[in-house]
Amino acid sequence: MRILIISPTAAPRVSGNAHTAERWRKHLALLGLDVSVLEARELSSRGVRAVLRELRPHLVHIHHLYKGARGLFSEKGSLLEGIPLVVSPGGTDLHQDFGEEKRRELIWKVMEKASFIVVQEPEMMGKVRKLWPHLESKIVFVPKGVHFLGNEGFPLREKLGADESHFIFFLPAGIRPVKGNLEWLRSMDRVYRLRPHVRVALAGPILDMDYYGRLEEELARSREFARYLGTIPPSSMMAAYLEADVVVSASVSEGLSNALLEAASLGTPLLATDVPGNRYAILGNGAGDRCGLLYDRDNSEDLVSKALALIDDKKLRDELSRAGKAKIERYHNPLDEACRLKQLYEKAVA
Repeated sequence: MRILIISPTAAPRVSGNAHTAERWRKHLALLGLDVSVLEARELSSRGVRAVLRELRPHLVHIHHLYKGARGLFSEKGSLLEGIPLVVSPGGTDLHQDFGEEKRRELIWKVMEKASFIVVQEPEMMGKVRKLWPHLESKIVFVPKGVHFLGNEGFPLREKLGADESHFIFFLPAGIRPVKGNLEWLRSMDRVYRLRPHVRVALAGPILDMDYYGRLEEELARSREFARYLGTIPPSSMMAAYLEADVVVSASVSEGLSNALLEAASLGTPLLATDVPGNRYAILGNGAGDRCGLLYDRDNSEDLVSKALALIDDKKLRDELSRAGKAKIERYHNPLDEACRLKQLYEKAVA
């Protein structure tokens, strides 16, 4: 079976969407499928019809509806007529893009066309069901798998000028407003004043130059405890997580962060904004799954108190570490994820 996955970004680009699409490609290939992954903009530049003629896919999987589907749908209809479609909405589809009329129209068309709608986070499942109750039979929960794209080293502490006596908070995320990088850095000032052995690492591709400029200005203001480390290669992310004491998500909105699940799989405790997506990553399916702490992104005092709890309470960190490893092993096997996707593809084609 030939599958075409269309994603906003694709490997070797560094992003959550690219990582997810590459994880699917690798594990679906292990199951015998012929999988191609294309960035949405590459699809448009090469010409949609030309790509479809070249690849002759039995099925198309659009990951992230608005960004992935542009160029495939128009007022005249869809270029995918006769080709089954599976879709997987992104967090920004429902939390941001759906609020704009033209984007909402495109998202609606894609959802209606799909044979199956793959959702990987329970709160998003509820929102999709609420928005499209008539599509209930198409909506399928597929737990997200965890997979590293390499095991190369990365000297996180060395790059921070830190040794084993320092406590490292690590925020891996693209530099853009929705990820809250700048606001989190500002809030960490007080944590550093209260616990001077704290060090802060930020890493990820620059996706908004204006926002990055403001972040750079903040880092230059005598913040010797914090550094932006650029983009860490996916093959080195495992090493970076292992050198951190806490991995952070400061997002305004989130689907389900690969970074949080990956860090939890290694036993690194988490600290994240209390938003949909992050709640499931932190709390899982019950009290025994809790592998980190959630904080109110609009309350800097809450962030400070949760950060201090993680710094000061080793017993708490150990409990969160054990829970994270166990939860990922129990629920987030990437081959199980691929098997479920393959079953959906086969049903859609049939």
